[in-house]
Amino acid sequence: MKITILQRDIEWANPRCNVERADEAIDRNPGADLYVLPEMFSTGFCTEPEGIAESTDSDTLAWMKAKAAQTDAAIAGSVAVSDGKHYYNRFYFVKPSGEVAWYDKHHLFTYGGEHLRFTAGSERVVVEWRGVRILLEVCYDLRFPVWARNRGDYDMILYVASWPTPRVAAWSALLVARAIENQCYVAGVNRVGSDPACEYCGGSVIIDPYGKTLAACADNIECEASAEVDMEALGAFRQKFPVLNDADAIN
Repeated sequence: MKITILQRDIEWANPRCNVERADEAIDRNPGADLYVLPEMFSTGFCTEPEGIAESTDSDTLAWMKAKAAQTDAAIAGSVAVSDGKHYYNRFYFVKPSGEVAWYDKHHLFTYGGEHLRFTAGSERVVVEWRGVRILLEVCYDLRFPVWARNRGDYDMILYVASWPTPRVAAWSALLVARAIENQCYVAGVNRVGSDPACEYCGGSVIIDPYGKTLAACADNIECEASAEVDMEALGAFRQKFPVLNDADAIN
């Protein structure tokens, strides 16, 4: 399976512009099975979502469905949404058939006040796509390894993020750690540019189960990168070196 990550400079609170530019980036990189956009790719990371968050049947989601059908690929990325009662940082995974799976961010970023407006999700979500089982995670989730522990139920983790420049070393180190400790592929998709609160330099990568970088985006610019997820190689590695069989039990 070929995955393409799309490191974006997000225009604040402008879904139409951000979707149009994402659409163009996908068209420049044809042939992937999965395209992954950053956290809150349509608006930027908004901790005060009033007037910014989109509805659960937004134009952004409609675009994801249409683009998935057009490209015969899955489209993934998180969006700030409101169901009329609560706000969610919702990671959509949209298939060409129109099927939509989603994960609501579990670890809300209390340091930035995300918990004051948004409602945390309570369920881990694993989706299957073209023979690959994929765990959906959002930004701050990366700091909590127990939540991401491989229970034998996935082959790859997607992390979408708005991870600021001052802490990007942690981002890079933890992505590698999650791949190694869970014997899985990891794709981390961060944004670049700035918003009213922070600056972002990217660091978007695709990492193999050994912790090696398969593809990476250049820092501080919009960029795309692609790599193949090799399930035969992953299976052989897990069989030869069955680390997960010795993992601590999760209560």
